[in-house]
Amino acid sequence: MSLDDLQDDLEASYSDLGDDLSVSLDRETRNELAMLSVAMDPDDTDELVRRAVHMLFQSTVDRGTLDFHLRSGYDCTYDEYLSGMTFDEMTGNQFPQDKDNDDRRYQF
Repeated sequence: MSLDDLQDDLEASYSDLGDDLSVSLDRETRNELAMLSVAMDPDDTDELVRRAVHMLFQSTVDRGTLDFHLRSGYDCTYDEYLSGMTFDEMTGNQFPQDKDNDDRRYQF
């Protein structure tokens, strides 16, 4: 898969989500959401869910987990997605060396 495939899948997923998202909660999640709601006193619990998604996204970006999954599924990283070009396209395919000239790869 490629950067273009990622963009297509992202757009499809975005439109599938729509404006409203109903999520069923298990007992543990319901309890944790209730605790956060009481402690943080937001206008509504939707705000806590939005914050949770932002925090999960940021932590997966910071730990490199998002890049790992994107590289595995689409052969690109989040930075490449943001720039719209793969690393090879940005560097002009200079490195790594041609596969035919692999004998000098580890020489300085």
